[in-house]
Amino acid sequence: MPEQQQQQQQEQGKPQGQGQGQAHEQGRPRAPRAAWAAQAGVFLAVALGASGMCGALQPATGIPPEVVQLTQFGPAVAVAAVALLWPGRTRQRLAGTLPTREPARRTGGRRAALLLTPVLIIALCAGGGLLTAGSLPVTAPRAFAHPLALVVAAQLLGACAEEIGWRCYLQPLLRTRFGPVAASALVGVVWGLWHVPVLAQEPAFAAGFLLATTAMSVILGLALEGVRSNRLLLAGGFHTLINLGMLYVTDETAAATAPMLILGAASLAAAMPWIAAARRAAHMAPDEIIVATASGAR
Repeated sequence: MPEQQQQQQQEQGKPQGQGQGQAHEQGRPRAPRAAWAAQAGVFLAVALGASGMCGALQPATGIPPEVVQLTQFGPAVAVAAVALLWPGRTRQRLAGTLPTREPARRTGGRRAALLLTPVLIIALCAGGGLLTAGSLPVTAPRAFAHPLALVVAAQLLGACAEEIGWRCYLQPLLRTRFGPVAASALVGVVWGLWHVPVLAQEPAFAAGFLLATTAMSVILGLALEGVRSNRLLLAGGFHTLINLGMLYVTDETAAATAPMLILGAASLAAAMPWIAAARRAAHMAPDEIIVATASGAR
């Protein structure tokens, strides 16, 4: 009799244990299987539509694009939309977006490396530009009609309006279905395609831009993996540094193919150490780094 009970417990306990592990990854319950697709679809539809409307309104506002592009607020509007439809699940996705009292000692080095990576990318772009064009199109801050402090603050605001959607909402949502690299790459592709005007450029330009957004998204996704506090400012700071580098140091903001291809290559080169570090960590903690989240979705 005890043996029969033990066998029954083993037969019943194994699926139950697996189900609990699948349903409580990182201590949070899962939603029905198809819920993630519905949430992602609503988010992307609203983000695209809201960004288009904001872009159409920009000329009427008189706000110069080099200060801030209103299209950047589309993802933030989309987060507000999904929060109205799925308030509880949206709160789960956005956990860790703002600063908390949680100590950052375990992820402090990763945070610092994340904010140094844009400097590396822009430096690689500058070096590539010097090698290919023989000069570096540096733009002095006084070349713009607005003070540097205003441009920096506005760029950070716009970047955070994007990143609350891309890295603080969509990335955690896709992580319920995919591993960190795959989820980050998918967000990067969506992020690139969201820049609709880029697709009107020649194919090589668009390819370079998509490579850059995908590689930078992988960097952000891996850097923020396991970070439970201040995710928005970290992602927004990375994004802002990239934008400022493109605005003042290099020529990637112009519709020129060569600088955009260099940006894509530089971003890919900067992503490789992050991927290598994730692989090393996978051998020590495969459940946290490489193994995709199990079949259910929150």
